[in-house]
Amino acid sequence: MGLSLATAERWVERWERQQQRYAVDREERFTVIADVVEHGVAGRPARPLVIDLGCGPGSLAARLAQRLPNADIVAVDRDPLLLELARTHHADAARYVDAEIGAAGWTAALGLDRPLDAAVSTTALHYLGPEELRRTYRELAALLRPGGVLVNGDHFPQGAPALAEVAEYVGLRRAQRQRAHVHEDWSAWWTAVGEDPELTDLLAERARRPAGLVSSAPVPLDTHLRLLREAGFGQVGVVWQYGDSHVVVAFR
Repeated sequence: MGLSLATAERWVERWERQQQRYAVDREERFTVIADVVEHGVAGRPARPLVIDLGCGPGSLAARLAQRLPNADIVAVDRDPLLLELARTHHADAARYVDAEIGAAGWTAALGLDRPLDAAVSTTALHYLGPEELRRTYRELAALLRPGGVLVNGDHFPQGAPALAEVAEYVGLRRAQRQRAHVHEDWSAWWTAVGEDPELTDLLAERARRPAGLVSSAPVPLDTHLRLLREAGFGQVGVVWQYGDSHVVVAFR
């Protein structure tokens, strides 16, 4: 299943452009996440341990590795094709793990040798419903050291309908001003991937896997904050927002 570096580079770069359709100020959100992690590990041992949840093709892991070159980063995802793109294009950024976040026993697959200093995620945990989130947040709290930090950048709908509507509109107008919709969308990217013969085996493996955990509706921001507190995170809040895009921070 090994990929050529040229193929991986081409598809990861195309992924980066495609994702700009969906995440308002995506690069700034990545930067804020890295800022929080950098602050959280300041003064810690020489090799802080960080996990990237739902790493995809390694976008966030690669940025964290550049910011924190002494960190040990574990990047986890269930998609074999995206993981192989990450392993090939960002080989030195992280240790990559094939596991489904929130599934039974997923933390055992991580192979961690010490408590986490930080756990990060971006546009990955919104696939989980409230009960799966409750369990996953508790599992992450157990993996983090006291004082460790969970940083989640994602689209979180507001609980109040009027606020949810205006937040979505603000993000939409921002995307229009940035001309984000000139890029291909998610479906077009995957259709194009299906035409690359070098990716045939990975696509076949992807198709063989059962469907993952998928929530029927996005979980509102206030529910996320409540579930984090119930999971054992003492200080929880939003440190960055644009429209319905937020960076939520929770300290163990």
